[in-house]
Amino acid sequence: MQYFVFCQSDLVLEKVGDSYQIPTEPPTEVKPWTTVMDIDGHKAYRIDAPIAAHPYEMCPLRQSYYKLAEEDYLKAGKCHELLYWDQNTKFCGVCGGPMRFDTAISKKCEHCGKEVWPQLAIAIIVLVRRRVTDSSGAARDEVLLVHANSFRDDHYGLVAGFVETGETLEEAVHREVMEETGLHITNLRYFGSQPWPYPCGLMVGYTADYDHGKIHLQRSELSKGSWFDRDHLPHIPEKLSIARHLIDAWLEEVK
Repeated sequence: MQYFVFCQSDLVLEKVGDSYQIPTEPPTEVKPWTTVMDIDGHKAYRIDAPIAAHPYEMCPLRQSYYKLAEEDYLKAGKCHELLYWDQNTKFCGVCGGPMRFDTAISKKCEHCGKEVWPQLAIAIIVLVRRRVTDSSGAARDEVLLVHANSFRDDHYGLVAGFVETGETLEEAVHREVMEETGLHITNLRYFGSQPWPYPCGLMVGYTADYDHGKIHLQRSELSKGSWFDRDHLPHIPEKLSIARHLIDAWLEEVK
């Protein structure tokens, strides 16, 4: 059994030699527990204060990707999402009554019987590419990269946005590209998806070809955006994200 212990979005890791793992015994330093959940045969805990007692360390969930096996990182993400959901569903949204667990992943109001399940915020992300020919007749491939106002550093990413009620994933891709950059795209293709537990998302990735239009950025969302070829890329997203997976796949294709 593994013990996934969170203080807000920081995860307790156990250092073993030069590597890290999820504790396989409950760290006595963090008792008593604030919240305990059984998830897929493991224990998930939420605590009110961080710990710093050898061999345990606190690590932001996102950075744990670089310290854990991918399987454990994904388990940790699921535990974090369910702990977040539990913390935000203590009372019924209909009558205000207390909610109790009815199954491992559902709750029921003790007063009116309203049932709730964990909710996912679904977002699309798309790599838009084009081929251009310069004055000498040489062709090169370019990718559209943008810097969102919400980014905390100077990296460029891909156009992304949440799916709205009543639209398909494909409609959301076309809408977001048009709203954020003013461009029209074609040849939309599914790439893959990725859980994004920050705090409860699912990213659905696509590739597309540029059709027509000039870049006109939605300044409320983006501060910068342009076309880049493989030899002149700006700072791109970190390895854990599907944005980076999309860019790496494109780089492999055009090398």
